[in-house]
Amino acid sequence: MTEHLLKILVVGDGNVGKTSFVQRYVNGQFNKSYKMTVGVDFSVKLVQWSDTEKVRLQLWDIAGQERFISMTRIYYKGALGCVVMFDVTSSSSFLSCRHWKQDLDSKATLPNGHSIPCILLANKCDLAQRVVSAESINRFSKANGFLTWMETSVKDNKNVGEAMRRLVQEALSVQSSLDSSQTEPQDSDLLQLDSEDNSSGARCC
Repeated sequence: MTEHLLKILVVGDGNVGKTSFVQRYVNGQFNKSYKMTVGVDFSVKLVQWSDTEKVRLQLWDIAGQERFISMTRIYYKGALGCVVMFDVTSSSSFLSCRHWKQDLDSKATLPNGHSIPCILLANKCDLAQRVVSAESINRFSKANGFLTWMETSVKDNKNVGEAMRRLVQEALSVQSSLDSSQTEPQDSDLLQLDSEDNSSGARCC
C-alpha cells in the first residue's frame, strides 16, 4: 500500500467557515460556535484513495486576521494544494480572496516554479442573503488562476467532500510530476510533522 503525504492550506478571511469546513471534512461534524483560530490549527485525515493508495492529508487552517498575515510564509512552506474560502453573504470576504491568492503566489511556489493548485470555495450557500453572484465568482476564478470553484455549505455538508476530492486529485497529479522530474526530496516530504491518525493536532501561535 502506497501512502502519499499532502499538505493542504485553508485560507480566507475570518468567520467565513474555514474551521467548520475542516472539522466537517475530518470529523463529519458541524458546530457553528467554533472559537476564532489563532495563528494556525493543524488537522490530519487519512483517506483511502484507491485499492493501492492512501493519502495522509495535513490540513492547515490559517487564521484570517490581519495580524497573522506576516506569518503566512512559514505556514505555506511545503504545501501542494490550497482552499481559498469566502462567505457568499459577505462581499468583503469575496474581495479579499484576490489578496489571499496573491499572497500565496508571492510567498509559496512548487519546486518547478509553478503556483500551488488552489480551489475557490463560496461557502454558506444555504443562506438566503447572499450578495455574491455565481457569474461574478466564475469570472473571478478564471481571471485569478484557480483550479475551479464550488459553492459549499458546511452546515448542509454540500460539496465539502467533493471539493477536497478535486483538490487532492490535482495535488497528487502535481506530486507525481514533481517526483518524476526530480530525485531530491520535496519540501512536503521534509515537512512530515508528527501526524498521527487523529482528527486534530497542535495549535501554533
